[in-house]
Amino acid sequence: MGIFNTQKDRYSNQRLRFNRPSMFGGFSLFPPVIKYLLISNVAIFTVQHFIFAGFSVSGVPLSAFFIKYFALNPIGSTVFPFYPWQLLTYLFMHGGFWHLFLNMLALWMFGMELENIWGSKKFLAYYVMCGVGAGLSTVLLTPLFTTLQLPTVGASGSIYGVLVAFGMLFPNREIFLYFLFPIKAKYFVIIYMVIELFSVGRDSGVAHLAHLGGGLIGFVYLLLTKNNVSDLFRFDKKPKMTSNRPTNIYRNKYYEKYNTGSEKDVTDADYYTKDGNGEITQEKVDEILDKIGKDGYQNLSEEEKKILFEASKKIH
Repeated sequence: MGIFNTQKDRYSNQRLRFNRPSMFGGFSLFPPVIKYLLISNVAIFTVQHFIFAGFSVSGVPLSAFFIKYFALNPIGSTVFPFYPWQLLTYLFMHGGFWHLFLNMLALWMFGMELENIWGSKKFLAYYVMCGVGAGLSTVLLTPLFTTLQLPTVGASGSIYGVLVAFGMLFPNREIFLYFLFPIKAKYFVIIYMVIELFSVGRDSGVAHLAHLGGGLIGFVYLLLTKNNVSDLFRFDKKPKMTSNRPTNIYRNKYYEKYNTGSEKDVTDADYYTKDGNGEITQEKVDEILDKIGKDGYQNLSEEEKKILFEASKKIH
């Protein structure tokens, strides 16, 4: 009880520093950035395609003003001018319902876990960075492959960056292609990027360069920051525990649950699998981290979560 009281006192003044746990083993189903991105994209789509569609000024539909000022227009376009802010605003515009639906579904599916692990600020910065990078790729490189001068809309560039990050952080996680065929995330990402690469130059009305640009920007960023990039190239080897691994999230999720006085102290030895010297083994931690990479944090058992919580304190 002495250890418990010490921990309780230590954390009581730091309560506001931690993210409160939510559903699915502590992960938020709709973390803040994902939630507001979904809301804002749907709201802007509704205004553009439904509210403003029925109004016009001097015979010009108000929706056309959206395209002129907020879609990503090619530099030197003879139809609509390019403005620097379009590198950001085009991410919130979509051409149709399915365009919006598929982008938002992918954002939620692959971005939810990234935001929970990285935190909202880093995830938002990464999302915007990939989107702006995708926009720059479009306006600078498109004239090299086609003479068409079409405005670009949609969050696909950022989504491909999110997809690349998911594949790099969770390379062995199984994804069901078309909801039917299981495939590891790393192969899923590679296949989609190759398809986009071979589609460049086709006049299909799809901004393939934006997809490639967003994915490439994300890959370079993660490569430079060494954010679990080694996991992508280790293939089926077990990930090693390092100070760069985002273990802080496990600590944040469990300090309240197991330090409230209503449950057993997390430091009790019988909560953990230890070796003969009373220490948590590296092999056990590796197995748990490998399971997260394959099945997700929410599929860990309570004992595994407690072991990881205890282990995370040893590297901070």
